[in-house]
Amino acid sequence: MLRVDSIDHRIISCLMANARSSYAEIGKEVGLSAPAVKRRVDKLLDNGVLRGFTAVVDPEALGWGTEAFVEVHCKGNVAPHDIQHRLEPMAEVSAAYTVSGAADAIVHLRAADIHHLETALERLRAVEIIDRTVSTVVLSRLLDRPIAP
Repeated sequence: MLRVDSIDHRIISCLMANARSSYAEIGKEVGLSAPAVKRRVDKLLDNGVLRGFTAVVDPEALGWGTEAFVEVHCKGNVAPHDIQHRLEPMAEVSAAYTVSGAADAIVHLRAADIHHLETALERLRAVEIIDRTVSTVVLSRLLDRPIAP
């Protein structure tokens, strides 16, 4: 396991603030040369600390502004990879988690509107391993922040 030091944390913070920053810009911020920053970023990528670089998109701007969290209760004892395998084909599933408690999983659904959400829920309930679901529709997002390094 890679030991992440304070300079790595500062590099990660810079990348989280603006992943398009150049190695030279980050180097000025953390007191290293551009090549030294690149070596550290490459090591963070190689060791899985950084998983990649991506654009952060507002789902609502793309027409996917309706969302819900759904408790999934399976029939019998179902392995997590079986749940994952059944959920992957559904474009509306933006995230899914195994959880402790009564539910077997929690699914985060995104849809264009309430009608689309209802259709996605019906398809989710039709999955043969699912016994029942409990849905909570999101009314507003109060807080959504990345982890702080």
